[in-house]
Amino acid sequence: EAFRESGNKPEWMILTVIPVIPPDLRPMVQLDGGRFATSDMNDLYRRIINRNNRLKRLLELGAPDIIVRNEKRMLQEAVDALIDNGRRGRPVTGPGNRPLKSLSDMLKGKQGRFRQNLLGKRVDYSGRSVIVVGPELKLYQCGLPKEMAIELFKPFVMKELVARGTAHNIKSAKKMVERLQPEVWDVLEEVIREHPVMLNRAPTLHRLGIQAFEPVLVEGKAIKLHPLVCTAYNADFDGDQMAVHLPLSVEAQAECRFLLLSPNNLLKPSDGAPVAVPSQDMVLGIYYLTIIRDTEGSAIPFYKSVNEAILAYENKVISLQEIIKVRQSGINKNGVEEHRIIESTLGRFIFNEIIPQDLGFVDRSKDENFLKLEIDFLVGKKQLKQILEKCINIHGSTQTAEILDNIKSMGYKFSTRAAMTVSISDMKVPAEKKQILADAEATIETITKEYKRGRMTEEERYNAVINTWKEADNLLTDTLLNGLDKFNNIKMMSDSGARGSDKQIKQLAGMRGLMADTSGRTIELPIKSNLREGLDVLEYFISAHGARKGLSDTALRTADSGYLTRRLVDVAQDLIIRETDCYDHEHDEEIPGMWIKAFTDGKEVIETLEERITGRYSCETICDTDGSVIVKANHMITPKRAAKIVATGVEKVKIRTILTCTSRLGICAKCYGANMATGEAVQVGEAVGIIAAQSIGEPGTQLTMRTFHTGGVAGDDITQGLPRVEELFEARKPKGLAIIAEFGGVVTIKDTKKKREVIVTNNETAESKSYLIPYGSRIKVSDGDTLEAGDELTEGSVNPHDILKIKGVRSVQDYMIQEVQRVYRLQGVEINDKHIEVIVRQMLKKVRIEDNGDSSFLPGTLVDILEYYDENEKLKSQGLEPADGKQVMLGITKASLATNSFLS
Repeated sequence: EAFRESGNKPEWMILTVIPVIPPDLRPMVQLDGGRFATSDMNDLYRRIINRNNRLKRLLELGAPDIIVRNEKRMLQEAVDALIDNGRRGRPVTGPGNRPLKSLSDMLKGKQGRFRQNLLGKRVDYSGRSVIVVGPELKLYQCGLPKEMAIELFKPFVMKELVARGTAHNIKSAKKMVERLQPEVWDVLEEVIREHPVMLNRAPTLHRLGIQAFEPVLVEGKAIKLHPLVCTAYNADFDGDQMAVHLPLSVEAQAECRFLLLSPNNLLKPSDGAPVAVPSQDMVLGIYYLTIIRDTEGSAIPFYKSVNEAILAYENKVISLQEIIKVRQSGINKNGVEEHRIIESTLGRFIFNEIIPQDLGFVDRSKDENFLKLEIDFLVGKKQLKQILEKCINIHGSTQTAEILDNIKSMGYKFSTRAAMTVSISDMKVPAEKKQILADAEATIETITKEYKRGRMTEEERYNAVINTWKEADNLLTDTLLNGLDKFNNIKMMSDSGARGSDKQIKQLAGMRGLMADTSGRTIELPIKSNLREGLDVLEYFISAHGARKGLSDTALRTADSGYLTRRLVDVAQDLIIRETDCYDHEHDEEIPGMWIKAFTDGKEVIETLEERITGRYSCETICDTDGSVIVKANHMITPKRAAKIVATGVEKVKIRTILTCTSRLGICAKCYGANMATGEAVQVGEAVGIIAAQSIGEPGTQLTMRTFHTGGVAGDDITQGLPRVEELFEARKPKGLAIIAEFGGVVTIKDTKKKREVIVTNNETAESKSYLIPYGSRIKVSDGDTLEAGDELTEGSVNPHDILKIKGVRSVQDYMIQEVQRVYRLQGVEINDKHIEVIVRQMLKKVRIEDNGDSSFLPGTLVDILEYYDENEKLKSQGLEPADGKQVMLGITKASLATNSFLS
């Protein structure tokens, strides 16, 4: 059809002439032995010419038919080899049995023409160097080495020199710059003011991997980077390198200033959480500042102002952490100056001087809280994150950037004052350790006895042993952590979120615990020593498995995750916000959307309702219990409104989602909701497909590969981590498949010799089906249960195609979002639902035609779902028979091949 409409003629499809590519693309070089090295293309062309001439000669001589036919076949093969070598039959090989590179080979792959030269180029006005930390910089600055700057800004400096009259013409200006004459530096200072540069660190996993800064000239040859942007770049200072790019045109500079400048990128595009959160030393300093030292029984000192208290501190009269009373004054809401006596620690008074006092941690409507400190609690990393979130929402990014810089300098100052250190005496091994281990040994002895008497199976014994050790380990850990003083250095580091975790403290001073062997099965002998006592030979050997596996996993994971991101980009790249609203007020009866409820796994909440509805548009007007409107229909649910909705006790909310958007091209802004990176409504033209792909792919590296299972236990052996995400997006049949009921009914279970039989009978339609279940897989249902269609009979993962077939599109969409979220959330990675929805929408956008009716579709072909609906509407309006089709789910690789772009 397309061919007929395109205006091509079939006879044009037969090549009568073959164009030859320019010699530069198929070079020939003389080697120093007088021989020539040539490009494969030349060989392939040469064979065609030889065969063509031979055929011509044979035809002139009137050779027999069979020879001519053979020659024609060889000519055809030669042409095929030129265009795509190895596509049919054996590839043509050159010397040493190496297949020759054909035209297609020159284009495809990472090294091909497209990815190497057209989509990725080397650029001028760029440089790279090692990065070092620059704690003295402001958030929007970076340090640029002088030599680098002079080279990057050369043309600008030359122009300015001529304009000032220091140099007479461009040529002399160039000489001055190259000789680095003293006048040049003043001009350079002038030129770089207000001219941002872009810094990028490879691998650029998401859009925060490239940001703009104002350069500050520094001595030396290293680029200075602000400590707070390290998280976004995933950079550290162990020798990482970064590249600098210079925006040249005025437009490019403006884009850098308004879109790429680091204070405008404080939020993660994947879940809208702040990304520039202080870490390590800064957190430690603030924690040290806001902790309270118990001084029971002694009188509380009194000071008339914070300054006086600071004076007392500097003269070592008081410490930062003891409670003092300070007289504060301020203008109250009646405009009168009022004095209050505030009780807190000096550290908290100091910290509050840099924090705005209107963040909502203290209820200011109450009179007694008039001058109360905004931050009157212990501040660790989590709390800093909350403070930042509120700052960004209330005060905007520019002011938050200032606050961040103040927190940074204060954190560094006081972590230096705290003079933290770690010594071996900080790791106190609990006295109860001996007893805990002895108890565990005793329990295991009883288990072994039971096993020997045949009261339990090998598997039960193994599980019991593992659980005993796990309990002992947890008990020891709790004892250990409770035994540590709150000013213990290691405890402070882990408690504040600066560095280290309970798990690591446990290994240092508790016991290292259970380890996995090479196959990933847990070894039932735990490592009873800790790193402070030292390990014996066997223990050391066992723990080497785990360490090595960790390293090799990381290396594999990085590559897998990169490839996943690439496929996700391929499938979602054409999804762009194209219009403001796909809902047409005149024609459509109701706003399209879907019901959303909190997503739980058993008792554990994986994602709350609040998280799922924040930043979306509501389909219905939602009212409070007293009837006041919280959010109107087709309006955005802001974080505040979301909190109110959840407070009313609503279980489910109908919101607009990407999956129900009816836009023809791309998505509409209302169905997408808020742009996570700004918290505002998304703008038309935003490439949400790419953002979604990056948000899902970027944390991919953090997901574990094969997470340690409870060790070869049947039913627990389901894929997790990155392979599970890939399995879902590729819509593969999962490993450890669950059997599901095809229709609702009542269950009866029979035991036969080899298998168990589960029979589902539907009383209304009187149909029944029996499912044979092999021993070893666990049955989830019991005799006499009533099931609904699509319920699982055994434990395991469900095949998404089955859900689509049995329960329909809506269920499979939910299933996909929930399963992907489960993997990420269990690893502690938060991603907003909408990014997963974008991908799922792309996977479900095709319909397989089963019966073409009066349409122009062919049965068995895949058609875009919206085209299918349009065509059917058209046919219905003309009174013709519409086409009938089933929605299908394509894996991302297939879906990307089915898109309309040739690049993917």
